Amino acid sequence: MKAVVYNKKGVPDKLVYSDVEKPKPKDNVVLVQIVAVSVNAMDYRSMKMGMIPKLRIFGADIAGRVESVGNNTRQFKPGDEVIGDLSDHGSGGFAEYAVAPEKALTLKPANISFEEAAALPVAATTALRALRDKGNIQQGQKVLIVGSSGGVGTFAVQLAKYYGAIITAVCSSRNVEQSLSFGADKVIDYTKEDFPKSGDTYDLIVAINGNCRLSAYKRMLNPGGIYVMVGGALSQIFRSIVFGRFMSFGSRKMHTLTVKSSQKDLEFLAKQAGDGKIKPLIESTYSLDKTAEAMRYLNEGHAQGKVVINTSETNHLINFS
Repeated sequence: MKAVVYNKKGVPDKLVYSDVEKPKPKDNVVLVQIVAVSVNAMDYRSMKMGMIPKLRIFGADIAGRVESVGNNTRQFKPGDEVIGDLSDHGSGGFAEYAVAPEKALTLKPANISFEEAAALPVAATTALRALRDKGNIQQGQKVLIVGSSGGVGTFAVQLAKYYGAIITAVCSSRNVEQSLSFGADKVIDYTKEDFPKSGDTYDLIVAINGNCRLSAYKRMLNPGGIYVMVGGALSQIFRSIVFGRFMSFGSRKMHTLTVKSSQKDLEFLAKQAGDGKIKPLIESTYSLDKTAEAMRYLNEGHAQGKVVINTSETNHLINFS
């Protein structure tokens, strides 16, 4: 099969489009023919930090069809259309086929595309866990989402609306209308307004991007408020991990999110997408042989929504913006 394999000698991106052996499903494992796989910040960050998957194939978010199943599998059968999160199972999605344990998969709703399905797992689960689990979001709360235009941000706005929050989104000028269309009640253009100095306060702050200081975020919290660090520069994440605990004395809490894959959460998110409650935003779709280019583009930090790889196309790029 074709796959994009990490090779530290590969020039220029260390990701090489190659022929590799097609995997075989073992007990309790499903072989999926991948139709689409999305790119996440965790892919290039892991590569940058030298955290290379065992098979040297990145890619966690997959959507495709079950080709075969191993012994003792119960939930899926050949021909099923599925969504998978391989982030805790060795990745392997930048390929034409991948194996996955049953607990990493859920059925794809018939009324969403494979590209939309592949956009869901890591980004939507991250947004869900930040709001629901770490943020304890409640109806009527004032929620600030910093970095509302990327993969996680677009899901965070939609899910915050699902939970009945009053949403203020922070993004650049070109993404203001996009954030409003996804349900934000107010949008702050950070290129024109220094929002930490506005004097506004919130019950929940979800920081996905941006370089605001932790102390400024804490000042923006109402008593009993919660701040959740989801993403940003590695230095920002490090500071949140190291200093967040010490800044959480009192009623205002500072948390850093770590996400584990969950079949239950993936089922919930797939249902919301199938019911039209959340809609993945796909900016562009690359062919599998252009995966290195897609990773490079996402790393630039300007993607509006998700970047997706379609394994059935070669030498092609479709822009959705």
